[in-house]
Amino acid sequence: MILQLIDICYLVAVVLFILGIKLMSHPESARKGNSIALAGMILAIIASFFTPGLDNIALILIAIALGTVGGLYSAKTVQMTAMPQLVSFFNGMGGAAAALIGMVEYGDLPVDDTGKGAVLMASLIIGSVSFSGSMIAMGKLQGIIKDIRVNKILAFIVLGFSIALAVYVLNSGEPQPMLVYGLVFLALIYGLLFVYPIGGADMPVVISLLNSLTGVTAATTGLLYDNKVMLMGGILVGSAGLLLTLLMAKAMNRSVSNILFTSFGSASGASTSGEDGDQVAKEINTYDSAILLAYAKRVVVVPGYGLAVAQAQHAVHDLEKILEEKGVEVTYGIHPVAGRMPGHMNVLLAESDVSYDKLIEMDEMNEQLPNTDVVMVIGANDVVNPAANDDPSSPIYGMPILEVNRATNVIVIKRSMSSGYAGIQNALFFDPKTRMLFGDAKKVLNGLVSEVKNM
Repeated sequence: MILQLIDICYLVAVVLFILGIKLMSHPESARKGNSIALAGMILAIIASFFTPGLDNIALILIAIALGTVGGLYSAKTVQMTAMPQLVSFFNGMGGAAAALIGMVEYGDLPVDDTGKGAVLMASLIIGSVSFSGSMIAMGKLQGIIKDIRVNKILAFIVLGFSIALAVYVLNSGEPQPMLVYGLVFLALIYGLLFVYPIGGADMPVVISLLNSLTGVTAATTGLLYDNKVMLMGGILVGSAGLLLTLLMAKAMNRSVSNILFTSFGSASGASTSGEDGDQVAKEINTYDSAILLAYAKRVVVVPGYGLAVAQAQHAVHDLEKILEEKGVEVTYGIHPVAGRMPGHMNVLLAESDVSYDKLIEMDEMNEQLPNTDVVMVIGANDVVNPAANDDPSSPIYGMPILEVNRATNVIVIKRSMSSGYAGIQNALFFDPKTRMLFGDAKKVLNGLVSEVKNM
């Protein structure tokens, strides 16, 4: 009877997970979806405590308490610029947990149980890759780890050795704890070699893929314990992460294999015209920019990672409100891979209470841009670079972009003329319609608010 009630609770929890993920697909319902999914997880945890024969309950409660306090503190204190790093860290912890569970379970697993043994080996390898890969991704996002060229053949050799060890352990007929430790070590090394050469521009895709791998490890752990909620939850996370990976790759007009095994995201991309000094970018000051904005009918803001770095999300919302008081329509053009993780710009702007219905996705926004008086690009680079449409030799050629050069006027707020993650100069800077407004985004936006107020 107890087991049946636990299974019912698990079923309800899975339904809550599915409903939560569905609601998370839209910014307006994402908070509610997160709360519903959290309720499902709490239900699943409580139900698990009634499992017959459960030992070490006190230690489990202490671990849950420590994890809860650490997670809440991290989530409450993290800067928005560091949110992708935190997501990558949490994801890595999931992979590490699955790998540690596999190592503990190996000692209790009958050597003749080949089915569970294969699942356990998969959990060890994938969990270890997810952990070490996520830690490298976090370091690269934080800027403390640079892109390192890695021989891809060496990486595959390391992975091959770890798989070969797993096969040998499964067929040895006796416990091989030292070989299992070696297997985990090789999988950890492969995770490092896997993520090291991938550049910053591709990190949103890598984070999604690593998240999918962590979901797979949760599913394999669920198989080991015959735990239905871990199995279903892992399948949901794995499939959602894989789908998001494919969508991110599509948004960059590239295949997942191309992202993972080439160096587009590093700073080694080819240069575009304009980098050799044969073109001149035109500057504009704060006062003239304010005039353009205040007397426009329609303004579109295109946010990028530079907006997050400057913590200027509240300043841009203040400018939006001032402009709307003067009768200007203000919306935001959101590119799928702007920022450092999927949905980064949506989360950033939601923090400053920007209305969800003003966040317009790329395809819809591109239809509106020809009828836009002013586009204000804040810290975005590659996602507005017209070379993606016009220059077949460009490494980003074919990548869908926000076609801001179709608007009547473009103001680009940047600290300098530096290139984006693709390592190429932005042809938009030299477009006759474009004016560069140099400076820290937060200070510039505050200056624009003051100027527009006085008009």
